[in-house]
Amino acid sequence: MTHGGRRWLWVAVTIIALWLFLPAFAVLPMSLNNTNRMSVWPEDRSLRLYDQLFGEPQWTAALTRSFRIGAIVTVLAVVLGTLAALAIARGYSRARRAGLNALILAPVIIPVVIAAIASYSLYLEWNIVGSERALIFAHTSIAIPFVVIPVLASLRGINPTLEFAAQSLGASRASAVWHVTLPLIRPGIAVGAFLAFMQSFDEVVLSLFLTGPLSRTLPVRMYSALIDDLDPTVAAAAAVIILFTTVAVVSIGVSRLSEARGAH
Repeated sequence: MTHGGRRWLWVAVTIIALWLFLPAFAVLPMSLNNTNRMSVWPEDRSLRLYDQLFGEPQWTAALTRSFRIGAIVTVLAVVLGTLAALAIARGYSRARRAGLNALILAPVIIPVVIAAIASYSLYLEWNIVGSERALIFAHTSIAIPFVVIPVLASLRGINPTLEFAAQSLGASRASAVWHVTLPLIRPGIAVGAFLAFMQSFDEVVLSLFLTGPLSRTLPVRMYSALIDDLDPTVAAAAAVIILFTTVAVVSIGVSRLSEARGAH
C-alpha cells in the first residue's frame, strides 16, 4: 500500500472510531455536573457526583459487588473456557469439534432475554434467585464463549506437534499442556479473561431478573437510578466504567504490541 493509501486508511479509521466512541465519552463532561439535572455541557462543574458515587453506601456496595462477582466469574470462565477450547481444538474429530463449538457459542447467539427467563426459572427451582450465586452462575454461562473464542484463535496459531515433542521427552499429556501449550496461548487467555470480566461487569438484563435487594450490581443500580429518579450520579458511574475499560484495553494493546516486537 502506498503512503497516500495508508494516510487515507488512517483517516477512515479515525472517523469510524470517533463515530463509535464519541457518544460514550460524552458522559465524561456530564459526570462533572454540579446540579441535580442531566447536562452534557454543565456550566457549574465539580466532583460532587464522584463524591456521591464513592460516598453513598448503595453505590459503593453495588460497585464492590460488581467487581467481586466479575472477578469470580472471570476465574471460572477462564478455567472452563480454556478447557473447552482445548477439547474442541485437540480432543475430537472435525465434526464433533463443529458441534461442540456451536453448543458452547450458543449463549452468544440466543437473545439474552430468553437466557434470563430460562435462568430465572431454573434458579427459582434451586431457591437461589436474589443471591450472588445466581448472578455468578448466570454470568459465567454467558462469559465462557468470550474465553473460548480468543483461546481457540491462539490454539490455531501454534503447532500441536510441540505437545507431542514434550511427551516424547517424558512429559505427561497434562504436563505438556501446562508447560508448553498454556504459555503459548497466554495472550488469548488474557484477552478472554478481560472479555469475560467486562461481560459480567456490564451485564444488566440477566441481573435484573436474578438480582435481589441485597445483591444489586452496579448496572442494576444505574438502571434503577435512571428509571426511578433520574439520579445524575449515574454519569459518574458510567465515566468510571469507561475510564476503567479504556485503561484496560490500552494496557492489553501495549502488552500485545510489546510481545509482537519482542518476537521479531
